[in-house]
Amino acid sequence: MLLNRTRFVARAAFILGASLLVFGCDEKGKQGKQEKQAPAEQGPAASSAPSMHDESVQPKMAAFDRARLSVFAPLPVKMLSASGALSDDEVALGKKLYFDPRLSKNQDISCNTCHPLNAYGVQNSPTSAGHKGQLGGRNSPTVYNAALNSAQFWDGRAKDVEEQALGPILNPVEMAMKDEGAVLAVLRSIPDYVAEFKKAFPADQEPMSYANVGKAIGAFERTLTTPSRWDKYLAGDSNALTSEERAGLTKFLDTGCNACHSGANVGGQAFQKLGLAIAWPTELKDNGRFDITKDPADKHVFRVPSLRNIEKTAPYFHDGSIASLEQAVTMMAKYQLGKDLSSADVASIVTFLKSLTGELPKIDPPTLPKSTAKTPKPDPN
Repeated sequence: MLLNRTRFVARAAFILGASLLVFGCDEKGKQGKQEKQAPAEQGPAASSAPSMHDESVQPKMAAFDRARLSVFAPLPVKMLSASGALSDDEVALGKKLYFDPRLSKNQDISCNTCHPLNAYGVQNSPTSAGHKGQLGGRNSPTVYNAALNSAQFWDGRAKDVEEQALGPILNPVEMAMKDEGAVLAVLRSIPDYVAEFKKAFPADQEPMSYANVGKAIGAFERTLTTPSRWDKYLAGDSNALTSEERAGLTKFLDTGCNACHSGANVGGQAFQKLGLAIAWPTELKDNGRFDITKDPADKHVFRVPSLRNIEKTAPYFHDGSIASLEQAVTMMAKYQLGKDLSSADVASIVTFLKSLTGELPKIDPPTLPKSTAKTPKPDPN
């Protein structure tokens, strides 16, 4: 089962003395199979002046660096589920549901409200406001590339994006719908949605179900990839990263960050405890994964997030308490790895991390089906 596998990865990371960079963003109460290599944007050419990081100058170093890249992988074009290919009808329906505020009690909050797709899928605030302005307890994560993570939410309580998509809709702090029936009552009152569920799930005796709401939104989210110059570099183009970025990559690897931040998503595959090497400097009121497993070993353990687009997804950590990427790198090195990095080393790693910023897909908000006289009205209470 997924949770057992991720627990194994976490234990392995403890044995290796590894650590995480707990960047990214997940609202409390709020891997995919590769299809083919994703297209990546054209990166700037390397400087014409030779440097110690240019492969043409140091071929032996280049071969060594390339071997070390085996722990990473380029992004797939689509992040497929275990069931296989995504249908266009499922994706199209999921896109509409993602943008539809009628899935919230007051019909004023959609998935896109807390995870705006034109802003790297985050609000850049410590926590997000939900129903009646209530604030969640954790920083909301980006949905871009999220389907590659081995589990969803900071505590890993959802196994995939399909399951995750259903949580916020019924959470009283977030979208606050009373129950599954209330959600389906809204959707069944809209004839266009009834027809679209039948197209998306033709084999189902009852196409419009709450589970299929999650499947459709999840199908759409599995198309949300952000290829970057990093992917082009992984594919063999040594000039896709500048010499300064390659130097930062070397420092990232030498520091040990890749022990947890690896794979196609540069993270997202393990759980780790905050303060692994040195006790965390502030009181941790959030018990993390312990609240799910009740295992004392999981106290203050959180899912390792992806570092893709990390430049754009501040503030950092589960509580959104750190605004600066430089400070986040400094803290992770110290408290997770027991290493005090110089300001120059931190700056170098940050330079590399910025190369993980990807190209956002062009996503225009869809035209939503019109409500009818039978559609339940907004409820601000």
